[in-house]
Amino acid sequence: MTDYTTIKTTSKGPRFTITINRPDALNALNETVLEEIEEALLENLDADQHRVIIFEGAGEKAFVAGADIAGMKEMTPDHAHEFAQLGQSIGNIIATLPVVTIAKVRGFALGGGCELAMACDLIVAGKSARFGQPEVNLGLVAGFGGTQRLVKRVGLHLAMDMLLTGKGRMISGEEAFQVGLASRVVDDDKLDTEIDKIVDAIVKTGPMAVAETKRLVRDAQHMSLDAGLAAEAAAFALCFSRDESKEGIDAFLSKRTPKFMQD
Repeated sequence: MTDYTTIKTTSKGPRFTITINRPDALNALNETVLEEIEEALLENLDADQHRVIIFEGAGEKAFVAGADIAGMKEMTPDHAHEFAQLGQSIGNIIATLPVVTIAKVRGFALGGGCELAMACDLIVAGKSARFGQPEVNLGLVAGFGGTQRLVKRVGLHLAMDMLLTGKGRMISGEEAFQVGLASRVVDDDKLDTEIDKIVDAIVKTGPMAVAETKRLVRDAQHMSLDAGLAAEAAAFALCFSRDESKEGIDAFLSKRTPKFMQD
C-alpha cells in the first residue's frame, strides 16, 4: 500500500478508510491532500473485497475545516480554476463509485469539508458536527461543488442561507439530520458503532444491486420522472440476467444467508 504524507488509509475486511491526517491544520484540503485522496481511490477501485469506503478526519476537532487558505494566497485565476476542478473531480469520483461511501463527521465540516462530505452517499454526523459554506467571508464562492450539491441536499432556501451568509449560518449535526444533509446523527462516542451497523447491513446486500441503485438515484436528480422510471425498469430486468439475483432469491426462499459474489 502506498505511503502518503497527508492521509492515512486502512483496509479491514469489507471497509476501506481514508483519514485526512492534518490535525494541526484541522485537516484542511490542499493540493497534496486532494491528489493523495484521488490516488488512494483510483488504486482501490478494483479491490473486490471493499464494499464501503469511509472518509474521516484525524483528531477530535474537525472532519475537514475547509480548503487550506494559506495555500490559496498566491493563486492565479488559472491555478484556482485547476484547484477547483481537482476538488470537483474527486467529488465526482466519490459520487460515482460502485461501492457505498460514508463521511464520518466529527467537529467542523466547512467549505471543502462540507463539499467532500456531500459527495458521499451517506453522512453520519456526531452531535459535535458543524456544517457550513463560509467561502463568501473570504470573498470567494464555493469551488468543490457546494453551490450544486448543497441545494440538492437541503433545498434552495437553506442552501442560499448557508452559501450567502457564510459563517452566519452553520448548522449542527442534529440540524443537518433534520434538514436532510446528514443521513444519521449520534453522540460522538457512538460514531464508530453506528458505522459498524451500516457496514454490517451493506455486506448482506448484493454488490451489483447496490451499484445499480446508486446509479439510478444519482441519475434521478437530472432526469424526468418518465425517463427515470424507464431506466429503473430496465435495470430491474437486467438483474434477472445475473447470478446475484438468482442467489438472493434462492437464499430467501431457502431461509439461508445469501453468498453474494461480484458477477
